[in-house]
Amino acid sequence: MEINLSGKRALVGGSTSGIGKAIAQQLAKCGAQVTLVARNEDKLKETLASMDVSQGQLHQYLIVDYLDFDDYKSKIEKYLENTEVDILVNNTQGPNPGTIAQKSMNDYQQAFDLLFQNAVYTTNLVIPKMQANGFGRIINVSSMTVKEPQDNLVLSNTMRTALVSWSKSLSNLVAKDSITVNSVMTGYFDTERLLSLMENQAKNEGVSFEEIKAKRIASIPSGRLGEPKEYGYLVAFLASEYAAYLTGASIPLDGGIAKSLF
Repeated sequence: MEINLSGKRALVGGSTSGIGKAIAQQLAKCGAQVTLVARNEDKLKETLASMDVSQGQLHQYLIVDYLDFDDYKSKIEKYLENTEVDILVNNTQGPNPGTIAQKSMNDYQQAFDLLFQNAVYTTNLVIPKMQANGFGRIINVSSMTVKEPQDNLVLSNTMRTALVSWSKSLSNLVAKDSITVNSVMTGYFDTERLLSLMENQAKNEGVSFEEIKAKRIASIPSGRLGEPKEYGYLVAFLASEYAAYLTGASIPLDGGIAKSLF
């Protein structure tokens, strides 16, 4: 099976590192024209230079700060005025870890803007043109903690769950327009984000980073961390014609770590 996304236009959030970067690179390898979205222009330029252009794609980037919703709203509105998106990947950096006792109402508001409001606003902007074109793919980079919450990731648990629930309702609304909406429940991948979380855990527990990493890997039935490129493979499939009948799903990509059936 060969995935061909030639002629498709993708918008990928958080695409200068980790999972987001791997997704952008894989979509480009499949022929899509990709707009990278992140806040660091140097990293955007570096990632842009790594993108496949063998099918004549003209990739570009958009500088935004997902933590500043008003600024993001202004920039994404302007960008999408004259730009069509066939494949939208909602992905941002995660909020800081912490328990309920450690978080303030301001923390919840910031996490809401970061993980929910940005994604919903962007999705609402791209839907009308997707409907007019009779094709659309909306893919949320979510977390396994939606199904099995972790006490020290209360902000991520809460806001990602809200987005997945909203997306399920959206999938029912737009399915007739040949638009699919799916979420990926992310497990432990070898990314800067995971390394940062493990370093924070090691510090809080007073143990070595190596011990925390070993325990994390031991908890994964596959016996290893996921490779970001493997994430890209799944997203490329979800973005393709092969996944036209798959919508409203929350798909675990976690090496088997989730214990729940649904």
